[in-house]
Amino acid sequence: MNVNLIPVYPEVFLLIATSAILLIDMFLPEARRHITYLLSMLTLAICAALTLNDFNAGTTSYTFHNMFVSDPMSSLLKLVSYAAVAITFVYSRQYTTARGMLGGTLGGEFYVLALFSLLGQMVMISGNSFLIIYLGLELMSLSLYALVALRRDHSMSTEAAMKYFILGAMASGFLLYGISMLYGATGSLDLTEVAKATASGTANRTVLVFGIVFLVAGLAFKLGAAPFHMWIPDVYQGAPTSVTLLIGGAPKLAAFAICIRLLVEGLWTLAVDWQQMIVVLAVLSMAVGNITAIVQTNLKRMLAYSTISQTGFMLLGLLSGVFNGSNAVAAANAYSAAMFYSITYVLTTLGTFGVIMLMSRSGFEAENIEDFKGLNQRSPWFAAVMMILLLSLAGVPPMMGFYAKLEVLQSTLATGQIWLAVVAVLFSLIGAYYYLRVIKAMYFDEPTDTAKIVVNTDMQVVLSLNGVAVVLLGVLPGPLMAACVIAITKTMAT
Repeated sequence: MNVNLIPVYPEVFLLIATSAILLIDMFLPEARRHITYLLSMLTLAICAALTLNDFNAGTTSYTFHNMFVSDPMSSLLKLVSYAAVAITFVYSRQYTTARGMLGGTLGGEFYVLALFSLLGQMVMISGNSFLIIYLGLELMSLSLYALVALRRDHSMSTEAAMKYFILGAMASGFLLYGISMLYGATGSLDLTEVAKATASGTANRTVLVFGIVFLVAGLAFKLGAAPFHMWIPDVYQGAPTSVTLLIGGAPKLAAFAICIRLLVEGLWTLAVDWQQMIVVLAVLSMAVGNITAIVQTNLKRMLAYSTISQTGFMLLGLLSGVFNGSNAVAAANAYSAAMFYSITYVLTTLGTFGVIMLMSRSGFEAENIEDFKGLNQRSPWFAAVMMILLLSLAGVPPMMGFYAKLEVLQSTLATGQIWLAVVAVLFSLIGAYYYLRVIKAMYFDEPTDTAKIVVNTDMQVVLSLNGVAVVLLGVLPGPLMAACVIAITKTMAT
């Protein structure tokens, strides 16, 4: 049997390269640990080149008996995932070195586990079978569990890892139970065959609906949507900030991808059922996230609740379109808006946690809002970058967060759900308060810490570019939005 391996070249290369990096790192002295960092960055660059070639081709290819698909949507999401992990490595280098996470017996496990987590995300993004998606999900999750507990002498990290593991296992249980019911009703794990079986009307509808309930609950856990959000604040706060950034970055793109694969491509004929659940998740997420974030004094916990509210906004795009041909244009606009929103959120989150790591130093974690008091007096440029990022999260023009929210709201209004758009706007206004509170502390309060901010040149350059990109993509969102529209349109056409 001949198997076409071309669509899976990036995954194959990443697996081989990561395994090689693990072996090479074992023989590196601590003083030369930077080689692991350079090899990891080189691996991401080569993966990006391979995936960019697929994206430029614009074709859809299946392999492994249709269980794995390479299409424009998967290529674009993978490219952004590579960028997110690479930026995380740049931001984390100084932070992890200062905390001994790259020295001694730990070695380069941070980079290796992060790359294996990325491999899991890539498999999730390209999965065209329940089984493949689940395998990718577990590879990503197991790597992240280990990363959260990487600082074994840190009690908060260990506690966060335990909570993450237990609730992650529960989410996997929900997903597996839902998948088993859908398999029982349709007789297939292939998403294309599942879509055909549900469209034919021969499958038992009661079993399908119960399966969807468990499936959506499992996805809500992974997305961090309320009321399945309880792990996010504790894990964000307890994990080392570099690991928090890995959890809050690229995995959100993979979670978006599996929502599209499972719900839109595999179960579009049952959209009436799962979209009702998404409405509840979206409203609860925006309410719980924005209201609870107001009372937080720990910046990482505040950003965790911000993540929950942003997830609610992204879900609005998922419930604003149905993949059934009759309204394909409206569906493509809705899903591309949700995709753009996910990418926007990841790029902004990278920068905010990057500034937190910038402010941290050996023996001191800049995790509380009061740690940012008077930042403008200590470093006007990085205070401006942080302000730009926070205003983008709040949806203030001309930042790209505003355009992302506008696109999602337009897709919601196009479906006639005016009340839902009004609710989203109201909660966004509430959310603006806690972002502005941090800006007020940076610009109007006296600094409580006068220590000099020491930053590596590479981090300084990338963080500055991160802030500039947030403004540029707000003023000129056209190219990225067009890429999202093309990716979704071509993917839905196959």
